[in-house]
Amino acid sequence: MKLLIGLDIGTTAMKIALFNQTGKMLAVSTQEYDLNTPEVNFVEVPEETYWQAFCIGINDLKTQYEIADDAEIALAISAQGETLFCMGENGKALRSAIVWMDNRAVDEAIELKEKFGDEMCYKITGQVSFEPCWPASKILWLRKHEPEIFKKTKKFLLIEDYFIYRLTGKYATEPSLVCSTTYWNIITRKYWQEMLDFLQIKEEQLAPVIESGEVIGKVLPEVAKKLGLSKNLTVATGALDQAAGAIGAGNVREGMFSENIGAALAVCVPVNKPVFDPQQKMPLFCFPLAGMYMIHTFTNGGMTLRWFRDKFCQIEMEAEKLGVDDAYNMLSREAAKVSVGSDGLIMLPHLSGSLAPDTNAKAKGVWFGFTLQHKKPHFVRAIMEALGYILRRNIDALKDMGIEVKQIRSLGGGSKSSVWNQIKADINGVILETVKSKEAASLGAAILAGKAVGWFDSVEEAVDSMVEVKETINPSSDNKKLYDEYYQLYKKLFVDLTQCFNLTK
Repeated sequence: MKLLIGLDIGTTAMKIALFNQTGKMLAVSTQEYDLNTPEVNFVEVPEETYWQAFCIGINDLKTQYEIADDAEIALAISAQGETLFCMGENGKALRSAIVWMDNRAVDEAIELKEKFGDEMCYKITGQVSFEPCWPASKILWLRKHEPEIFKKTKKFLLIEDYFIYRLTGKYATEPSLVCSTTYWNIITRKYWQEMLDFLQIKEEQLAPVIESGEVIGKVLPEVAKKLGLSKNLTVATGALDQAAGAIGAGNVREGMFSENIGAALAVCVPVNKPVFDPQQKMPLFCFPLAGMYMIHTFTNGGMTLRWFRDKFCQIEMEAEKLGVDDAYNMLSREAAKVSVGSDGLIMLPHLSGSLAPDTNAKAKGVWFGFTLQHKKPHFVRAIMEALGYILRRNIDALKDMGIEVKQIRSLGGGSKSSVWNQIKADINGVILETVKSKEAASLGAAILAGKAVGWFDSVEEAVDSMVEVKETINPSSDNKKLYDEYYQLYKKLFVDLTQCFNLTK
């Protein structure tokens, strides 16, 4: 028996999915955990919280599907980026992990910007600017504010590196994850020595970089025993969560574009060679296929519909509790009754700032054009259209870079709404497809694991046989003509309100 495990480690929960070689999901377990926020801008999680969630999840999988003692199992990880672990001599963490969304290192990010400049940051790392959330900034903060921890740290690891170490006893990381550390050179594919010198750390304190989809080793016997799994479990390098999700959605060739609307909106665009944005707005990452790169942007606008549901849709939420229907489904049906353009109502969905390609940390949410005729369904549809406009902003920025988007693959919670899918297709004038797998990131990691152990000749071969299209949505040319006008107004609003944003706290 040959089985694949895709471990998707998210911000507040991890999903562990078990697949067979055809891509059929046999079992899945979701384990949630809390974020600790001891101070403003501090976000941490103890290392054992992650590990215990994994152990509990594996036990849950085994209750859903009987895994033979002699089963051949391959495992890889879909990982959140930038979460930093400080490991001591004994292989134990010296402090809680500093989560990717932690923004304590503001002064350190400014210091790095002053030392190296954002232009050099982009040229070398692919990241458009130095930010507090990047591991380089976090390490500099540790050196200044927790010097004893800094001195005792044998290894600075990312979350995938940590799990690989706990499972195999070996150190390894991979290119798609290490890009946003801002201490790795995306072109030479080596650690950036000048940055390491400035941070006062050595390359030996970082995990060796191994390509995605490569075998690291067998699970440690004592770990296999604790988990109750076969000793014939092979651990392979995986990928950054959004890159793994792109693979799980079948987005593995140049010209494709995947978008994931969950709590956030993420975009992944594979390219065959490194492409830098002349305007320095679109970040560049390594893609988990050898020699490929990806334009990857991330914006927090995707949480807007959830915010609206929680604040203004108590009736729908109560109906969901009573088993009537999902609240989002009810809102989608109401939005479907509203005409294209929401009868002139436009929203800027930047409830906590905007990111690429219109980066402005002070941007705010805006409703524009509402009148006495507008009702709640108009506001729901306007939110959906706003996220469609953000997708179009990304596609326009890609066009300026010479990258043509021919097709959109949609995944995440936003892809469950046929109304929203049609809106996105119409605004962009591009065919949009959804996929059958509900756990695209876990499937992508599983595919990388299967490729690593030789069960697939290539990732592309596995994708072609394992990823199935659920629905194809063709754009309406008539609707696009109307959306073209509203899109221009959306862009103008953002530009015209920039001065107002900058005057706010």
